[in-house]
Amino acid sequence: MNSSLMPALFLGHGSPMNVLEENIYTQAWQHLGNSLPRPKAILAVSAHWYTRGTAVTAMEHPKTIHDFGGFPQELFDTQYPAKGSPQLAARIQALLAPVPVIADMTEWGLDHGSWGVLIKMYPDADIPVVQLSIDATQPAAYHYQLGQKLSALRREGVMIVASGNVVHNLRMARWQGNQQPFDWAERFDNFVRDNLTWQGDNHPLVNFLDNPDAHLACPTPEHYLPLLYVLGAREYNEPVSIPVDGIVMGSLSMLSIKVG
Repeated sequence: MNSSLMPALFLGHGSPMNVLEENIYTQAWQHLGNSLPRPKAILAVSAHWYTRGTAVTAMEHPKTIHDFGGFPQELFDTQYPAKGSPQLAARIQALLAPVPVIADMTEWGLDHGSWGVLIKMYPDADIPVVQLSIDATQPAAYHYQLGQKLSALRREGVMIVASGNVVHNLRMARWQGNQQPFDWAERFDNFVRDNLTWQGDNHPLVNFLDNPDAHLACPTPEHYLPLLYVLGAREYNEPVSIPVDGIVMGSLSMLSIKVG
C-alpha cells in the first residue's frame, strides 16, 4: 500500500434522513472522517447530478442543494457551507481531457448525495469540495475510465468520495412492516462485494448489466455508476475494505467501500 495515496470512498447514502439521524451507517461515515488522513480537498461524485455531458462545480462557494421533498423542515434548514475550488475544477478538466468538461459557475452546487454524507464525515465543512456530474449518455466503461484518469488526484491530497447505492429500487421498497431484503437485492449486493478486488479486463462490476439481478437491483443506473469512479481510481493490488453494509427497506443497499 502506498501511504502517499489518499483513500477513495464509495458511500451508500440512502435516505436524506440520515443527515438528522444516527445509525450504524452514519457512525461509519463519521469514523471514516475521524480516522482517515485529512484531505486538502474532496472530489464528490453523486448519483443526484445526472446530466448530458460531464460538468464540474467551479464556483468559490457552492450552494447546499435540497433536492428532495416530503421531509422535515429541519432537513431543508440544514446547510453545508464548504468552499469550492476553481483550481481543483480546472485540474479535473485537464485530467479528463479530451473529454469536454463544463465548468459550472452558478447552476449546481452540492446535492444531498454529496453533502448528506460529508456532513457526517466533516461536520465543520472546512474542506473544499468540488462535485463532478455523471454523464447519463455514456456506458459504464466510460465512468470507470474517468475514474482511472482521476486517480492522479489521490497523489495530490484529494479524496474521492462517490455516493450512491449499488442496489436502488424505490418502487419495490418495503416502507413499513417487514423490511427483510429481497433475495435479488442480497444476491446483487453480494455480487458487488465478491468482485471488488477484480484486476484486469472485463471487470464484472463494469459489466454489471450482465448480472441477471441487475434489472431489479439497478432499474436505472445513476445510483450504481458512482462506484465505478472509485474502482477506476484504484491502483493495482490496492486493498479494498467495507466499512459498513446492509440492506434497508428490502431494496436499498447501504454498502460502503474504501479503497486504500
